[in-house]
Amino acid sequence: MTKRNRKSDSSGNPKSKFILLGIVGAIVVAGISFVAMNPDMITVDDSQSTHLSLDTRNGSPVLGSPDAPVTIVEFGDYQCPFCKKWNTTSKPAIVKNLIETGKANLIYVDLAIIGPDSIKAHAGSYCADEQGLYWKYHDYLYANQGHENNGWVNQNNLKSLVSGIDSMDVDQFSTCLDSGKYEKRVNDNTKIAKESGARSTPSFIVIGPSGNAISVTGAQPYGVFQQIVDDMIA
Repeated sequence: MTKRNRKSDSSGNPKSKFILLGIVGAIVVAGISFVAMNPDMITVDDSQSTHLSLDTRNGSPVLGSPDAPVTIVEFGDYQCPFCKKWNTTSKPAIVKNLIETGKANLIYVDLAIIGPDSIKAHAGSYCADEQGLYWKYHDYLYANQGHENNGWVNQNNLKSLVSGIDSMDVDQFSTCLDSGKYEKRVNDNTKIAKESGARSTPSFIVIGPSGNAISVTGAQPYGVFQQIVDDMIA
């Protein structure tokens, strides 16, 4: 696996937001035993393709060290209730035990498929990123998620919602959101996610140090990711 990036810290506010993953070799599962999990909720890509390129440079800032041996790529939608479940139940343990320990990092790639308000919600993440608040915005939206397509993240409500984020300059955010300048970025990321095989939210691709990759579908518990990461770096 090759990574191209500039210096990044582990706080989730890296100086560079871009990373390119080239996955070389067959996508296989080796020695993974999914114990006490619903196998119908696990999707593994065992394609025999010899090369897969996943461009995440327009996704989120890297959460964790860019030099971590394993990268977890999440494809999600801020209106997705299962994404909220994963973000509030599985992700904290992943951050504590896998990301903060340097075993893995996380990149979030927009898969804005639930409705037109999802485009605005995802575009807003990059407006927040202009203020160094991408991950605060990300977690805040999931923590305050409303019902799908009921207007909770339409353009006006989103401006009001972000006023609850510490250090957010709401006027600057609103100007950015109104400009629509990040909507193409969201649409491009959604296309990349679909081309990478993501058909629902949340979906994940976990990429190991040798370029082997495992695809996981659904709001799987921490143990799924912990076992995959540990086996990849064993």
